[in-house]
Order: sequence, then structure tokens, then C-alpha cells
Amino acid sequence: MRIPLVVTVCFSALTGHAPLVAAQATATLTPAVAVKPSDSSPEDESEPAQTPSTAKPESIYDRIWRFREWYRNEDNGVLQRLRFRGRYQQDFATVDADQGDHEEWNVRRLRMGLQAYMFGSLLLHAEVDLNPQEANPVYVRFTDMYAEWSTQPELVFTVGKQSIPYTVDGANSSRELLAVDRGALANNLWFTEEYLPGASVSGTSEPWVYFAGMYSAGARNKELGEFSGGVVTLGSLGYNFAKSLDAEEALASVNYVYQNPDPDNTFTRPFQHIVSLNLRLEKTRWGLRTDLSAGAGYYTQSNVWGVLVMPFVNVTPKLQVVGRYEFLDSPDPNGIRLGTYEDRVVSGRGDQFHDVYFGANYYFYDHQLKLQTGVQFADMQDQANDGGAYSGVSWVAGLRVGW
Repeated sequence: MRIPLVVTVCFSALTGHAPLVAAQATATLTPAVAVKPSDSSPEDESEPAQTPSTAKPESIYDRIWRFREWYRNEDNGVLQRLRFRGRYQQDFATVDADQGDHEEWNVRRLRMGLQAYMFGSLLLHAEVDLNPQEANPVYVRFTDMYAEWSTQPELVFTVGKQSIPYTVDGANSSRELLAVDRGALANNLWFTEEYLPGASVSGTSEPWVYFAGMYSAGARNKELGEFSGGVVTLGSLGYNFAKSLDAEEALASVNYVYQNPDPDNTFTRPFQHIVSLNLRLEKTRWGLRTDLSAGAGYYTQSNVWGVLVMPFVNVTPKLQVVGRYEFLDSPDPNGIRLGTYEDRVVSGRGDQFHDVYFGANYYFYDHQLKLQTGVQFADMQDQANDGGAYSGVSWVAGLRVGW
């Protein structure tokens, strides 16, 4: 599907990774490699011209989601489109572990913003992250804020605070995750801050997809950072086997990250080298995502490697079931972190982790309105015996709304 690139100026908060190219990113352009994850909505998908006899009737969701379209005029040479963008994600989580219990309602993400498409080739984007559960501060940060230019999908330039897309989960927008949240592999080897100031070039020339970016990794603040630390570079290359496998997507990719060790860097995880090999396979009724990643730590961070296997089945056009297995290992003590809710029970670190996840998703309006739920059985060993051991079951149910 294609959308002319436009200027996005988001004030509130949307975490979306704006369309990458002067044409909207398609599913094959939301890989764990070269292209930033897509935040496209159902109505954005390109479709063949429809005659009155083939046009699908407008749904109640189509009518409701019109509120996000503030302006649209393809004949305007300056501003073609202005959209209100955002997401609201509510969780209920409970953890039952040998080390203790935890239960909470949590506004996992609340982001809003504006998106504008201009001059037929320019996109400006900015958004903020809000936390309504805290009276002060409600404003958390600018998630991303960038300008993107392209006249063809083979070459896209982006400058500003933008995503750093690698690993299967890390390269996927939080709108479109198959599990309720990202897994342990991404939580440890991906940069969970997600958005860094920098410049990148990306694109697709079927069947190849590529991405190259350079980012500042200085001290973190609520806006663009202090530019006081080192530099992070990311290079990705992917090949889509979809045609030969008669699949909707079959993207294999390799990602490499390098950063200078710097004590002033609070934007990223302390890994000097990270390599991630990914596969995203999707057919009509089923699919599979895999990830094999390893990182060479610096300072007190141990080396870590991990593997993820995540099959899923589309039971109906709206109901999907998902499974996941992860294994992570660190040769030295305290190299591995637990996830968001498990960390509420055990805040220490361990050296070996594995989990099994079973979940289900129900899509009312594609990724724009869905319910997700999942149960995770996890275990972490702690050879240092200093408070990082964990063994328990967690259940998370989530409402996901995007616009």
C-alpha cells in the first residue's frame, strides 16, 4: 500500500513508526530489518480500484476512525494530509512466583500526535508519551520527532529522533506485536528506549530490503538527548522469499549494531556489538517468527545470547493463537534482566533464562482495535545467588487501541 510521504508534526503521543517511504510501507516493509515498523491502519492499505459491485461496505469502525483524519487534499501542492495519531494500551497483569506475587492495572502506553504529509515526498513526525497514572509528570517524553523524505521506495532518508529497528520484536511497532508485549530477548538485547536521535537511509527493491543508521547515544532526556555520549550504528539487510514460498511474507534478515562504550550513554543497553538473525514467515492461516541474537557487553554487562521461536495460527479472520519459546544465556553472573511485570517481583538479574508463552488475540479492527491475552511460564537462574532467581507464572490481558 502506498501513501505519499508527508510532514508529520505530532504533539501528543503516538509511537508509531511513520510510513517509511513516500509510499506507505507494506507488510513486507515491516521487517526485523531495513524498514521501520509500520503503523499503517486498515484504511491505509492499498487495494485495487473497486467498482460499486465489489466495494466493501463501510463498517462502524471505519466511521468511528474518521476522527483521526483532520485534513486530506491530494490536489494541494503543499499539505496533502494531516492526521491525528496515537495509541492507548491498557494492561491487567498478575504474577504468581516462588519469590512473591504481584497484581496491577497499568496504562502500558498512551501516545498521541499529529502526522502531516507534504509536497508529495516529505513526512514530518513528532509525538509524545503520556502517563495519566502519574499526576506529575503526565508528560513523559517525546517518543520520536523526525523528518523523512523520499520519492521512491528504494531510497528513504530520515533525520531526527527515530526508531532503531532490529530483532524480531524490536523492529515491530508495539501496535502490531503478536504477544501482549515484547519478549525477554528484545528486553535484553534490543535498546528498549527504542527512539534515538540520528540519521538513516532505508528502502526496498524487491526482494531486497535494507537499512543503515547512525545515532547519538548520549545522556537521555525527555526530548532529543544531550549528545554527550558515543555513537550507535545499525546496518540491516533482508531478503523476502515470499513469492517462491507462496507466502504473504517470508523475510530473512541480518542486523548488526555497533556502539562506542561510553559512560555518558544512558539511551542504550551496554553492548558494543550485537548481531541478530531473524525470520518472519506468514501464510494465510499460520506463520512463524524466529530470532537468534547475541551481544558482546562492555563495562559490567556480560555477553548475552538468546533464541526466540514464535509460531501463530489464524483460527478465523479475527481470532489468532500465539505460542513462544525463548532461551537466553549469559556466561557471567547478572547478565540478564526480567520483563516488565516479573521485574516487579524480582528486580535482580540472572545468568540463564527461559520462558514459554501461550496467548490469543482477537482483532475487532485489525491492529487498531484488539484484545490480547497471554500466559507466560518463566524461570531464571542466578549463579551469584544475589537476588536474581525467579520461577513463576504471569498472566497479562490487554486492550490495544490505535489511530
